[in-house]
Amino acid sequence: MSLLQTIEKETGANPTVAIIWMHGLGADANDFVPMLQELDLRGLPPIRFIFPNADTMPVTVNGGYVMRSWYDIVATDLGRQEDEAGLRASQVKVEALIAREKARGIAADKIILAGFSQGSAMTMQTGLRQKEKLAGLMCLSGYLPIAAKATTEFTKESLATPVFMAHGRMDPVVPLARATASRDLLQQWGYNVEWHDYPMQHSLCQEEVNDISAWLKRVLA
Repeated sequence: MSLLQTIEKETGANPTVAIIWMHGLGADANDFVPMLQELDLRGLPPIRFIFPNADTMPVTVNGGYVMRSWYDIVATDLGRQEDEAGLRASQVKVEALIAREKARGIAADKIILAGFSQGSAMTMQTGLRQKEKLAGLMCLSGYLPIAAKATTEFTKESLATPVFMAHGRMDPVVPLARATASRDLLQQWGYNVEWHDYPMQHSLCQEEVNDISAWLKRVLA
């Protein structure tokens, strides 16, 4: 299996932290690179940001149009007819990126998985199933996919991984109720979830950027 294409940005020499940040449906690895200029990373050790490109595939809800997607979206009701095979295939590819960072000398507990929308779903899909603690899971405007399977598949090691969840109250793509239900499940299982919601739609806002910066400083302290 070949590794996903990535864009890498390092905040200093010899990084000791890695953040693997996954884009949303139809976007690409460039999508969140500009965020690095917005985050307040003062006081943090050197970080390697890895922005991977999802593979391209036909997406059912978009009329079969081929675009970058971590898995197929079969219906606008995100809980119905989920593409479990696609989710699991992309999970393997994200895990390969985690393995590469470990091979490059970054400990698992210094690796953060992050993502927006579909990328957020992949963060949960992958992060909850790891056999060791990660530094954190940053889930922006997303949800927990194949939740019924996750109930029996999350690992006791991953329970020690802190989770940041942020969502827009007027999100028309991933309804707030789907995100809060995901949050409630994680908390029920025993995850430490830091939750934020904002007066926005399916996007990001400055307050959210500030909250992400503060969270990064806490989990990487």
